Amino acid sequence: MKKNIFLLVFLFAITSGISQDKKKSFLKPYKIGFLYNFGTNENFINNDLDYTYSTQSYKGQLFYKLGNWKSLHFELIVQPQIQNLKHQLINEYYVTPDQENYLEKIAEFTHPKKMNLYSIEFAFASLKRISNQWCFQGSLSLGFSYIDTRTERLGKGFTFIENLSLGFLYKTNEKSQFYLGTNFGHVSNLDFQKPNDGYNIMGLEIGYSYVLN
Repeated sequence: MKKNIFLLVFLFAITSGISQDKKKSFLKPYKIGFLYNFGTNENFINNDLDYTYSTQSYKGQLFYKLGNWKSLHFELIVQPQIQNLKHQLINEYYVTPDQENYLEKIAEFTHPKKMNLYSIEFAFASLKRISNQWCFQGSLSLGFSYIDTRTERLGKGFTFIENLSLGFLYKTNEKSQFYLGTNFGHVSNLDFQKPNDGYNIMGLEIGYSYVLN
């Protein structure tokens, strides 16, 4: 975990450093933050009994203002991240005899796996103020990623992540904000390689952000 946090901080520092080159650069975020997410396939909405899958995500966050419309405020959130994944194939018949080396694949995929996914994710968020301290926040996001281990559901290498997040933002003062929410996520590679059945999760997330200006 310490190694993952170090890598994330390093990547986040590089991204933030680029944004500080010019004081008034459009790359400079107005707010920075950190978000932790835990998600799993085993939930009341989607529980595929063929496999188990869970993820712990550590996300750095750069916030950019996109504008307002009526009572809504819009933001772009850039999120470099590391995901620690756990996966195991439960239904060995998911790997069919028509596949090459299917017995070897069954032995490989039914063994519990620990994997990593590295991504840069772009979230488009909408905020609705509820009170002076509370806001409701919803976001849709797409990330470009690399997963370091193959499974029966997804090939190793380039992939995408998509997330829908809903939650509440609490402002403790003019600078500090806390976020608590839930998300629905999907990982797949748009058939760039096989297999591409992907994973689905439902998760909980908590974050902290700090306003720079």
